[in-house]
Amino acid sequence: MCPVSLAVDERAAICDEFERSGPDRPTLCEGWTSRDLLAHLLVRERQPWASPGIMVPALSSITDKAMAGYANEAWPNMIDDLRTGPPAWSPFRVGKVDELANGAEFFVHHEDVRRGEPGWEPRESDLDRDTQLWTLLGRSARLLFRKVPVGVVLQRPEGAQQVVATGNGLVTVVGDPAELVLHAFGRDAARVELKGLPADVEAYRAAPAGM
Repeated sequence: MCPVSLAVDERAAICDEFERSGPDRPTLCEGWTSRDLLAHLLVRERQPWASPGIMVPALSSITDKAMAGYANEAWPNMIDDLRTGPPAWSPFRVGKVDELANGAEFFVHHEDVRRGEPGWEPRESDLDRDTQLWTLLGRSARLLFRKVPVGVVLQRPEGAQQVVATGNGLVTVVGDPAELVLHAFGRDAARVELKGLPADVEAYRAAPAGM
């Protein structure tokens, strides 16, 4: 039996969501419609020479120009390009690279589309997906919470915990793995509960979130 791949599953799921949403749906990425978000994913995967601006503000104009190139592209063709996967020369074609680079990327952006308008509800719990998201947190949460000045513990409702940051004070963030991942990546549209002394929670909320 082949292991379940979060990156593979979420690539298919976000493509299905793009088909349902159409190109003009608001997303959790401020100022971006679903077309903008899909263009971002395609530039990242198919034009790596233009993608450094995603992380480096000084180079953002290069990325913006590449994304603008999709402004008049047929929506179904854009979806097909993402669904088909990266070009043959791309390192994302390697399963392990794809999983490490795209598991969180596709999951979070899938929810950016799903939760971009009022009335959203979390997807039903899925054991395989939750297991992979919990593992993902163990791999990346220290980086994502590096600017938080207090100790941070992530806790699932059933009690499993991960200590991801140390500091003066302590905040415990309680939620299902999907909600914890979204929260860790700086999304406000995530159903989590913060537990701790008021001063610690205030310091936690004031810290920059995500990457």
